Amino acid sequence: MSKKTHITLKVNGKSEEFLAEPRELLIYTLRERLNITGPHIGCETSHCGACTVTVDGKSVKSCTMFAVQAEGAEITTIEGIGTPDSLHPLQEAFKEHHGLQCGYCTPGMITRAAKLLEENPAPSEEEIRFGMAGNICRCTGYQNIVKSIQAAAAEMNSSQSSSSEAVGHKTTEAAE
Repeated sequence: MSKKTHITLKVNGKSEEFLAEPRELLIYTLRERLNITGPHIGCETSHCGACTVTVDGKSVKSCTMFAVQAEGAEITTIEGIGTPDSLHPLQEAFKEHHGLQCGYCTPGMITRAAKLLEENPAPSEEEIRFGMAGNICRCTGYQNIVKSIQAAAAEMNSSQSSSSEAVGHKTTEAAE
């Protein structure tokens, strides 16, 4: 039996502390220890992307990262993107544009797509396909996933420019 290590993480904005063996994978920490079941176990070899989470601002396949490697990290899973009462634009778009079928890959897809749109708010179809290449879907053929991401990007950019215009409008009024 290996010596357990004290680990502190911030997962979806909540601080978590626990003891874990050095060989414990982050996906098992999230699912079994912290009961965060959005990230799925698909391949355990970093091929499918069903376990994708964001660790300190980077997309990571949690099936190939040890929990001890995430010590002190800030982690976001699908549970940290939107809420049941207020879905993230990506979640709305995946629902509206049929970007999911069986749903198994969807948490990893949306988590990766959120990071992609953060890095590139207006990606082309080619950039979306390249950015999502590490996430596999066996059901959809990807076209509706791409459409969903494009729709979410348009919505997010529209909301952002509306906010900017509103702020600019108030600033203009205040200046007069």
